[in-house]
Amino acid sequence: MLLMGSFLVVYIIWPLAGMFFRADWNIVASTTRDKVVIGALWRSVWTAAAATGVIALFGTPLAYFLARQEFRGKSVLEAVIDVPIMVPHTVAGIAVLMTFSPKAPLGAMLVRAGFSPVNSHLAIILACMFVSIPFYVDAARDAFYGVSPRLENVSRTLGASFFHVFFRISLPLAKRGLVSGLIMSWARGVSEFGAIVIMAYHPMVAPTLIYDRFATFGLKFSTPIAVQLILVCLGMFVVLRVLVSGKRKEVIGG
Repeated sequence: MLLMGSFLVVYIIWPLAGMFFRADWNIVASTTRDKVVIGALWRSVWTAAAATGVIALFGTPLAYFLARQEFRGKSVLEAVIDVPIMVPHTVAGIAVLMTFSPKAPLGAMLVRAGFSPVNSHLAIILACMFVSIPFYVDAARDAFYGVSPRLENVSRTLGASFFHVFFRISLPLAKRGLVSGLIMSWARGVSEFGAIVIMAYHPMVAPTLIYDRFATFGLKFSTPIAVQLILVCLGMFVVLRVLVSGKRKEVIGG
């Protein structure tokens, strides 16, 4: 069984390791001083973070509601939340573009408010949000499922308000799952290409720049940017995982 399962692990590691070993590290080093590359990488990081923040703000109450309530149509609602996982991301980009185009009602409202919903940072965030929602909401819902309702009910019988119980008991106990959801949602946003390239080819994020360099110059000049993006994602992933692991040990030990 282990031998069969190891095939998938090797299948993940081999292409990534091959890209690192075959990359021209002189070009990789030079791209670290390329303002266009640095700008695209930073744009990917902060727009994905902004999208994840909005998703967490609205997705946390939704996830808690799904974990605590049983109602007719719940399975349909959960299926709707998971639709962005199944829809091709270029299709998702077209759908979001049609919703927020300056000619659409929502897009026109944003334009009147002084925002640009296409070919802008806002457009990138909107695209990231659409494709990233399921990753956070599903993880948060499962995290709240893991918190015993009895603990919440005991606190309420002692006079604690709903919000006191939610912020002092439910959220802390579900924190590890919530942070995992944030990581997955952020990673989905950072790596997004299909929806973003429809909504905002410019300003370029890292995946768009990688495609642009590949189409223009080939693998030699696109691979170094891909290597940098992977290093950034791995670095963020490791740091967040260590922080979550450390907090968990403090809770267990304390």
